[in-house]
Amino acid sequence: QVQLVESGGGSVQAGESLKLSCVASAGVFTGRAVAWYRQPPGQERELVASISRTSQEFYVPSVSGRFTMSRDDAKRTLYLEMTNLKPEDTAVYYCNLRYFEQPWGPGTQVAVSS
Repeated sequence: QVQLVESGGGSVQAGESLKLSCVASAGVFTGRAVAWYRQPPGQERELVASISRTSQEFYVPSVSGRFTMSRDDAKRTLYLEMTNLKPEDTAVYYCNLRYFEQPWGPGTQVAVSS
């Protein structure tokens, strides 16, 4: 069973940056669309960004221009670089395949204070 492990979260002030990483225990990302999701406190999990099999990037409007997603299939790793963080970005962040979800990892907490 594939395991996904996210890391890199933390508590920051508004305007600061963080870079999240997600490592898979097997090469499940190769050749597939991948994504970052987040679950704000008391809310449902939501899509944040994705990269298609053909390397097309998608960002939800609320993070477009501030977040950059990348992938390194050789390292079985996804990244999410987050700049100019806002309090509304506070959430637990998860990675997964975009369309064929694997068991969810523990996520990594991001807390942004104003």
